[in-house]
Amino acid sequence: METGLDLANRFRDVIINGKWIANTNFKEQLTGTSLEMATSVLGSANSIAVLAQHIHYYINGLNTVFNGGTLDIKDQYSFDFRSLQTQEEWDYFLTTFWNHSETFANHVQSMSEATLSQVFVAEKYGTYRRNIEAMIEHSYYHLGQIVLLKKLVLQRNETL
Repeated sequence: METGLDLANRFRDVIINGKWIANTNFKEQLTGTSLEMATSVLGSANSIAVLAQHIHYYINGLNTVFNGGTLDIKDQYSFDFRSLQTQEEWDYFLTTFWNHSETFANHVQSMSEATLSQVFVAEKYGTYRRNIEAMIEHSYYHLGQIVLLKKLVLQRNETL
């Protein structure tokens, strides 16, 4: 079984600094990305910015629980965000995303095996471990979308 440190490092791999599974991570893909690229919409797909905000929404929601708060996040609101209007807003969001991600990883890293095995909020949600693993897997899913969207937006812009 993975320890809290193992899970934290897997989470850091997908969000902050890893390359082992996808050969990239959120921070590498999003740092330096312009607001124009981040908010470009292709067909009915979500934008890069919306996907990043979506993952941040869940990280932040789990951080609230880790800090002793209630589980207030809901799937129905997980794509509802105020549109970003300036590069500064996008850059600020990214800084917040990285900070909240590191907070998440630090929480996970400090969890004992007993905590990881405890029920997360309610029986229907499973254990802390299950929710942390789901956050990692969910993040990889959307990271793949972001990588693909970046390529498609660049390709579209080259043909304009």
